[in-house]
Amino acid sequence: MSWLDKVIDELIARHPEGDIVVSSGVSPSGTYHLGTLREVLTAEVIAVELERRGRDSRHLHIVDDLDVLRKIPVNIPEEFSKYLGKPLCDVPAPDGSDQSYADYFLADLLTAAAKLKLKMEVVRAHEKYRAGFFVPVIEEALEKTATIRRILEEVSGRKLEEQWTPIQVLEDGFLKNRQFVSIDTAAKTVQYIDKNGEQAAADYSAGDVKLSWRIDWPARWSLMHVNAEPFGRDHATKGGSYDTGEVIVREVFNAEAPYPVPYNFIMRSGQTKKMSKSAGDVITAADLLNILPPEIVWFFLLRYAPDKQLFFDEGETLLRLFDEFAELSAKTDKTTDEQQLLELCLYRVDEPTVSNVPFSHLVASYQAALRDTDKTLEIIARTEHATTVKEQGDIIRRELRFIDHWLDSSAPEDVRFAMVDKIDRTSFTEPETQFFASLAEAIDKAPQDADGTWFHDTVYSLKASSGLEPKAMFQALYRLIIGKTSGPRAGWFLSILPRDWLIARLKLEA
Repeated sequence: MSWLDKVIDELIARHPEGDIVVSSGVSPSGTYHLGTLREVLTAEVIAVELERRGRDSRHLHIVDDLDVLRKIPVNIPEEFSKYLGKPLCDVPAPDGSDQSYADYFLADLLTAAAKLKLKMEVVRAHEKYRAGFFVPVIEEALEKTATIRRILEEVSGRKLEEQWTPIQVLEDGFLKNRQFVSIDTAAKTVQYIDKNGEQAAADYSAGDVKLSWRIDWPARWSLMHVNAEPFGRDHATKGGSYDTGEVIVREVFNAEAPYPVPYNFIMRSGQTKKMSKSAGDVITAADLLNILPPEIVWFFLLRYAPDKQLFFDEGETLLRLFDEFAELSAKTDKTTDEQQLLELCLYRVDEPTVSNVPFSHLVASYQAALRDTDKTLEIIARTEHATTVKEQGDIIRRELRFIDHWLDSSAPEDVRFAMVDKIDRTSFTEPETQFFASLAEAIDKAPQDADGTWFHDTVYSLKASSGLEPKAMFQALYRLIIGKTSGPRAGWFLSILPRDWLIARLKLEA
C-alpha cells in the first residue's frame, strides 16, 4: 500500500515527536453514505497505521452541524424548505422527535462507526462555536480581513464584493452575510447592519457569529492542530478551498496546513455522477453494514489509493469483493502490500466473517436449504468444501447472516430464488416430463459422491432421448425447482440438493 506508506512516512518526517492529529469532516445535511465513509475511513486508517508504527495519533471527526440547510433531500418533506438557511443543529428532526436534524442524520454514522470500531473523536462544530472555542480565530480573521481578501482573490482568482467580510451572523435563527461594522473584543460582540438597515450586535463567544467556509477550515486546522486531512477532490482543485486555506492558515493564523490527502468520488456502477445526499441516490452507511462485514468495507476502500474513482453496486461488485477478499486471505505467498492490506482490514475485527467458500456457492446453498443455516452447512459439507466447513463453521454462520440481509434488501433478482412449493404439472410439456423421469432414473443409480460434473454431463447425455435442446432442458429444470428459467450452475446445484427430494421432484411427486 504505497499510497498509505507515503502519507505515513511524510507525517513522521514532519512531526518526529508528539501526537499526530488526523481530521475528517462531514456536514450532516442528509443521509451518510458510502462516499461519506471514504473520507472517514481514510482518516481512520492513517491514524491506525501511525499507531501500528508506534506513534500516538488521534482522529478528529468534525460534524459540521453549524452549516446551514441548503437543499431539501428527496426523502425530506418539502415543508422543510422554511428552514433553508438555518443551521442544521437548529433544524428539527424529520421524524418529529425532539432531536435536531443534525442528530437525526448523524446517528447513522455513529452506528456505522461503532460497527467498524472506529476510535474517532466526534467534535460538534456548533458546540465549539457556542462554547467560545473559535473566539481567538474570529478576532484574528476580522483583524486581518484585508489580508484574507487579498489571499482569496489572488489564489482563487475571483473578485470579492467591496463589503465582503469573513464572517456570517445568526439573525432570527438564520445565518446571514451581513455588512460588518466593528468588533468589541472586551464584550465579545460584533456590530453589523441587519436586514432592516439598522446596526445590530451579535455575540461571537456564544456562537452567533460563524466564519465563512474558506476561513473556517484553516481556522480549525490552527485551533485543533490538525496534521493530516482527507478531503474530496472538489476541494483540491487549483485555487480551491485547500489552496486558499493553505495560505490563510499560514499568513493569518500562524500555523501550517495539514498534509493533504485528496480522495475521488464513489459512484454507483454504470453512473457518471457521485453519490448525492440531496438526490437520494446513495448506499447508506447503515444499509451498507447490514450487507457487508467491516473487513469487506475496509477492503473495498483501502485496496486502491484515495485518488482512484471507485464504483459500487450490490450485485456483481459485492459478489466479487467477497471472493477476492477470501482469495487474498487464503493466499500463501502474499506480497508485503497484500499482507499490510489484509492486516488493516482485520485490525479491529474480533470475529472474521468471510470464509473460503465461494460467495456464490454460499448464496445458492443457503437458498437451496430454505435459508436454514444448519442445513446449509450440511449441504456444503457434501461438496469439495467439506474441510472448510469443519474448520470455518462459525465464520460461515456469521457470513450467512450478512447474506440473509443482502437477499432481503438488495441482491439482484437473478441471484435470488426460492424452492417451488407446489408443482403445476400442466406447465410442463410431455418431452419435459419424460426428460425429468429419465433424469430421476439416472440419479437414482448415481454414486453417492456424484459431483456437479456428473450431474452436468448426465443432463447433456439425455439430449437425444428427450428431443430437447440443452438450453431447453436446463430451463425446464430451473422452472421445476425454483420457478425461474435460470439460476445457479445447474450441475453443481443439482448435486447439493437432497437426493431423495430431487428424485421425487423430478417424478413430479414433491
